Amino acid sequence: MHRVLSQPYTVDSIKSLNQHIYTKNWPVVYLLENGKEMYVGETGNVQARFKQHYKREDRRLLTRSHVIIDEEYNKSATLDIESWLIQYMAADGQYTLQNGNGGLSDHDYFDREKYKAKFDVLWSTLQTMGLAQKDLFELKNTDIFKYSPYKSLTEEQLTIVHAIKDSLEQGEQSSHTIQGGPGTGKSVLASYLVKYLKQDENLADMKIGLVVPMTSLRKTFQRVFSKVKGLSASMVLGPNDVIGKQYDLLIVDEAHRLKRRVNLSGYGPFDKANNLLGLGKTGTQLDWILRSSKSQIFMYDKKQSVTPSDVRSSSFATLSAKKYHLTSQLRVMGGNDYIEYVENILTTVPIEKRSFGKYDLRYFDNIHELQNEIHVKDKEHGLARLVAGYAWNWQTKKDSSLDYDINLDGLKLKWNSTMTDWVNSKNAVNEVGCIHTIQGYDLNYVGVIIGPELSYDPVAKKLVVYKDKYLDTNGKRTLESPEELERYIINIYKTLLTRGIKGTYIHAVDKDLAIYIKEYFTYHNAKTENENEQ
Repeated sequence: MHRVLSQPYTVDSIKSLNQHIYTKNWPVVYLLENGKEMYVGETGNVQARFKQHYKREDRRLLTRSHVIIDEEYNKSATLDIESWLIQYMAADGQYTLQNGNGGLSDHDYFDREKYKAKFDVLWSTLQTMGLAQKDLFELKNTDIFKYSPYKSLTEEQLTIVHAIKDSLEQGEQSSHTIQGGPGTGKSVLASYLVKYLKQDENLADMKIGLVVPMTSLRKTFQRVFSKVKGLSASMVLGPNDVIGKQYDLLIVDEAHRLKRRVNLSGYGPFDKANNLLGLGKTGTQLDWILRSSKSQIFMYDKKQSVTPSDVRSSSFATLSAKKYHLTSQLRVMGGNDYIEYVENILTTVPIEKRSFGKYDLRYFDNIHELQNEIHVKDKEHGLARLVAGYAWNWQTKKDSSLDYDINLDGLKLKWNSTMTDWVNSKNAVNEVGCIHTIQGYDLNYVGVIIGPELSYDPVAKKLVVYKDKYLDTNGKRTLESPEELERYIINIYKTLLTRGIKGTYIHAVDKDLAIYIKEYFTYHNAKTENENEQ
């Protein structure tokens, strides 16, 4: 469990930190604040780090410190928790953050779900202390959270950020096109880039604008930027706003929605802008961007061009631009909507049942049929696997003469026979993977067995966790708080349920949970399906 050590942020209080066991050589997360501004950080030596901060004029304006201590913290965990705190504190809006956004990367590591659960409980503590206001679930659904420049990036996104930064620092006048489908993080990357480049000492004097063609999204970005130190709502522009001005860099989000002179409700303002730029009636809003800036970054997806008035893809194809591609966030064909759907189900938020296009989402009452379907899909597509929550002892590890670990309605299954690259191991399709072997892997199809440790209370309408049925000793040894254990187990199932690129199949052992889950997933009935095929 975590503890929060709160005290004034002064020279004397910094000296007093040497009295505490976890403040010299232990990874911790900390908050410095004065009621209005806050800095979030992590360190392995908080006393030394506080001394460094105190040399800075802006940090000396902060008057209280809160050191978050947990004996289970490690460097990977504190980096993650620091990142989450920055993201959620920025969205919460109670404090203006002094933090930059460099280095906020999304990385995987062992037992990450455990630390996500710890973070959920930590946030509740911070709410009780008055350091945070809104619930995490509420914050996740806000535009300020979704489009914050403090979002952590994937390695793929960070590679693009660093390539663009290097190009700009070399003084190049260049165009960059970042292509990616829905849910690949183009808007997040646009927001991140503005903050990241403006805080770079070599680029801080650049005149940067973020162009957003759609009015509603533009207003959202303006609200976000108005709450971020170093940014302002005036930096978010419509295509018309760039006319008559000159920018060092224009970043265009949803660039496929830039307009040409076709099917417009009125041509007067469009023609006027073209005339001012000497373009005549053939000019487009893409031309306006090019004429009004030295360098440009276009977030673009030709498949999302939806009206005849949108600038044609051929215009972007002929640009002399450095091209980048975003793909890594499209893990599931159901996209972000499916991921949000799973989260809502596992947090018992009332929602309507829905489907996700070609994404194969089914519930199986019969575990034998679920296994058969996984075998079929593995033969057809490869990488189809069964996974489960840790609700069965790993007996075969202790005694190799045993035939199985899991027995469900006569179907006898073994846990993963290896911890190293189990997904690609020879016999994986006949075994069951746990969270520790599946984390970080993508599958084409995943069959998720939800164990008896998770149930549903139909009266209270909430999930119920049975600690004694959750058998991962390492996973629950120090999770004394029921809330932490619940969040941990739910996070595990969220991870398992979002492994499948093409489809997810589910079987719940607990009968009450099965009834609840079936409300949201297509019910698989082999008999009916066979009759329909005949």
